[in-house]
Amino acid sequence: MIVRKILLYILVLAGCAAYALPNVNQHRKKHTHNNERIVLRHADNLRFSEYEMNKAQRLSGNVILAHAGMVMHCDSAVLNDDSQTFDAFGRVRIVQGDTLTLKGDKLHYDGSTQMAEMRKNVVMTHRKQIMRTDSLNYDRMYNVGYYFEGGELIDGNNHLTSDWGEYHTDTRKATFNYNVELKNPKFKLITDTLHYNTITKWAEIVGKSNIYSGQDRIYTEHGFYNTVSEKVRLYKGTKAFGKDRIMQGDTVYYDKKTGVMEGLGNVSCEDTKNKNILTGGYARYNELTGEAMATKRALARDYSQGKDTLYVHADTLRMFSYNLKTDSVYRVLHGYFHARAFRTDMQMVADSLVFSSRTKKVTLYRDPIVWSDNKQIVGEEINAYMNDSTLDSIYVDRQALTIERVDSTHFNQVASQQMRTYFDTQGEVKENRAIGNVMVVNYPLEKDSTILYQNYVETAQARMFMRNRKLYKIWAPASHGYFYPIGLAPADRTKLPGFAWFDYIRPLSPDDVFNWRGKKEGTTLKPSIRREAPLQKL
Repeated sequence: MIVRKILLYILVLAGCAAYALPNVNQHRKKHTHNNERIVLRHADNLRFSEYEMNKAQRLSGNVILAHAGMVMHCDSAVLNDDSQTFDAFGRVRIVQGDTLTLKGDKLHYDGSTQMAEMRKNVVMTHRKQIMRTDSLNYDRMYNVGYYFEGGELIDGNNHLTSDWGEYHTDTRKATFNYNVELKNPKFKLITDTLHYNTITKWAEIVGKSNIYSGQDRIYTEHGFYNTVSEKVRLYKGTKAFGKDRIMQGDTVYYDKKTGVMEGLGNVSCEDTKNKNILTGGYARYNELTGEAMATKRALARDYSQGKDTLYVHADTLRMFSYNLKTDSVYRVLHGYFHARAFRTDMQMVADSLVFSSRTKKVTLYRDPIVWSDNKQIVGEEINAYMNDSTLDSIYVDRQALTIERVDSTHFNQVASQQMRTYFDTQGEVKENRAIGNVMVVNYPLEKDSTILYQNYVETAQARMFMRNRKLYKIWAPASHGYFYPIGLAPADRTKLPGFAWFDYIRPLSPDDVFNWRGKKEGTTLKPSIRREAPLQKL
């Protein structure tokens, strides 16, 4: 009679469960195996009492339970056939297929939701990925395991730790939050949120993050890092710190193996040792060779010469590094097309230029102009030498013409084939040396700053010495000199050949270097013809 009641009771429970379970989980979007019941495959010992044990079966000794493609092994368990749940204890191990294993000290499993809650010394292994924690829930419906009290994921050489993390066994993707750290023999990444793909090895970084590799550090607030190829794509608030180098930009691409770093949008590359910065809308830098390039409002700033900064702009700027692995490293900057430069004591315009941080020399090519105070220098090629605080000297090769503005209508002028001008520590001209077809126009000032007469000199070479902005001595081996009362000199002796005052082209500020203004028609310098010696017949 008792046995018959027990059988009847079990049949009633089974019918109720079959009717009720679909309603409990009708919010689940995925297909489930709720019609499958937990099956007891083996236990050395089984105890059951309808009244004493709340209708639960107590199992011990090599317990094996199965449910919907999952097999669980443990030392002991309490199985509630009514609620389709069980609790397992001691050497708990879940095996699902041939790719997933879940181990721990104790487990609570709900067959209706297919949720496995593993606790203490938990290890989840999926293919080659291993997740360790003390508390892990594995949702078999959605194939995702997650921890919430700290844990780690080991994927080959990549070791990820965080306060909260989840791993999807179907996509093999993982997400980590709070105090996230990704370690690899080559680098360390610290962030607040990270999405990681164990197949592609790409890690997406979200939030304030730092990537460390040797002495290098990259800060970003959003980006992607490939742990195998060491390629980086960064999109927000990015700064890359290297030895004596800082690079930043709205978007930065970096390849650790090739050493190439590219930046888009508000890019800057700073050499903190040699004190220069290269900026632009696009920039490219190779940390192995030290070569850099910038375009789209490209600007180079050299602040190595004391308080005054040299600003250089051109359509394209390229910077080359020499002696990179020594203490005597220096940079050479090349500016191509529409080059303009500004420093408080000197301004320059040319088609192209070259600047060396070692010699502190700027070379200007194709129709160059240099201004200093009220002086203007033109020629076919100009070399300007700077010291720490002021302009040191200027050398002009071919068609040299120096013009000094005395007032709105009178200009001191010196023309020659070659010319070198020297400046004192205050930036004033102290000596001017001219060689080859020298012509001089000079307006001496009286004590009351009036002009009464004009000098005109022709000679093969000349040395002119200045004191207090006035010509006080001139030396020439042989010359023809002329003295004219003011206003009576012939026109060709008041303005030398090629005379033009290019004040409208002159850069007025650091920002003005971006505003190209070319020469007016008819004032462009025509390059001289340089003849070569004829070849000898042997």
